[in-house]
Amino acid sequence: MASSPVSLRGTLTALVTPMNRDGSLDLGALDALVDEQLAHGIQGLVPCGTTGESVTLSAEERTTVIRRVVERVRRRVPVVAGAGSNSTALAIEAQRRAADTGATCALVVTPYYNKPTPEGLYRHYAAIAEAVDFPFVLYNVPGRTGCDLKPPTITRLAALPQVIGVKEATGDLDRVGALRAACGPELQLLSGDDGTACAFTLLGGDGVISVASNVAAAPMVEMIDAARAGRVDEARRVHDQLRPLFAALFLESNPIPVKAAMAIQGRIQETYRLPLCPMAAESRARLVEVLEAGGWAT
Repeated sequence: MASSPVSLRGTLTALVTPMNRDGSLDLGALDALVDEQLAHGIQGLVPCGTTGESVTLSAEERTTVIRRVVERVRRRVPVVAGAGSNSTALAIEAQRRAADTGATCALVVTPYYNKPTPEGLYRHYAAIAEAVDFPFVLYNVPGRTGCDLKPPTITRLAALPQVIGVKEATGDLDRVGALRAACGPELQLLSGDDGTACAFTLLGGDGVISVASNVAAAPMVEMIDAARAGRVDEARRVHDQLRPLFAALFLESNPIPVKAAMAIQGRIQETYRLPLCPMAAESRARLVEVLEAGGWAT
């Protein structure tokens, strides 16, 4: 397995998609979010993933958002374009669109709802790789998709030159060692779970694609940088500070709490597209309490 020329290490933010009150894209707010993230030392941006409400955006809107982020970033950090579908043909189309935006690479979620077998998952990703010569990260999030991309299948896929990493959102820390042993240092291992990202990195992972860094970018960068450098006490200290935020941002389905938090901070309007809707009063009260206690309310 050859080393990838694309480096996805450290803290990458799974960007929210700001929207106006009428539900349209708020591209001005998106520009401001990109600028803020870069100012706080974030090491990569991931537009149009789960946190970016990609499933309620049209193909044209996803292209608009990704291209806007690419243009705003100006190659200062990698831009990982959210892509994928539960139809292989549509996933190939999404991969082509991602490549055309000028993004660094794509993040390709496992097919949701239809629950493919391990062989079906392998063939799905192999077909994408064969059709589009563009690097991508496998995205395993079984809590949302209903299928689990397990280490043996990831190991098979890692032999494809287009596959440069995996985002593991299972929270299963045993997989870090299994994947590192099977795939070596070339396959980039990224946590997709903020609560276990520190441990994931200390165990040999390369970093995180984070929800919490939308709200608290600087401490997330500090925590993961410390973990990557083996500064265990420092990494643990920042993790303990962030732990209440991690929990609060998943009081309801992502990205409802993170968009609510950013609206409380005055950075975006609190607008969702159905079937997502505003938080219940009890959850919102707990979120506000955590933001105020941590100094993240403004």
